[in-house]
Amino acid sequence: MQSLWQNRLSESCTRYRPWLLDRGSLTRRIRMRCAAFSVRHVQQQHGVAMPSERHMVALKHHSRALLRDVFLYCGETPLVFAHSVLPATSLHGTWQGLGRLGSKPLGAALFANPRVQRTPLQFKKLNRRDALYKRACTILPNPPASLWARRSVFYLEGRPILVTEVFLPDILKLHP
Repeated sequence: MQSLWQNRLSESCTRYRPWLLDRGSLTRRIRMRCAAFSVRHVQQQHGVAMPSERHMVALKHHSRALLRDVFLYCGETPLVFAHSVLPATSLHGTWQGLGRLGSKPLGAALFANPRVQRTPLQFKKLNRRDALYKRACTILPNPPASLWARRSVFYLEGRPILVTEVFLPDILKLHP
């Protein structure tokens, strides 16, 4: 059985703890430590979110959403795999342009608006059975046994967007 998302971070993630617990913009934090920041390998498509994701953004069972997967890089080194679920109902009004970000970071758009509210973070140690682990490891030559992830929902005018960030091993090379 796969582990569930937790509201508290376990003690076993000592090295990743500063990255996992920070509630500010991860994009901004990486940019401050890396002159050659970029967003790459963007995959964006309409589809059905995973059950726990649907629950987080109140999507009905077969409702479709915009699913966005990207990798955050420092130079040629991938640091973070980011997966977002953007319900169609959220892509209106102020957020209508989020479906056309391309290689621009979603985090920068979310944190640019002071009216955006963020729910508490949830954490999970992903393993080889997790779909997010598999997607995060597609570009890693030597995938580790597990990866730490965090997720939260961002709201603007009652419209939710779920953002999950999976921390790849090389994030530890940056000063937290």
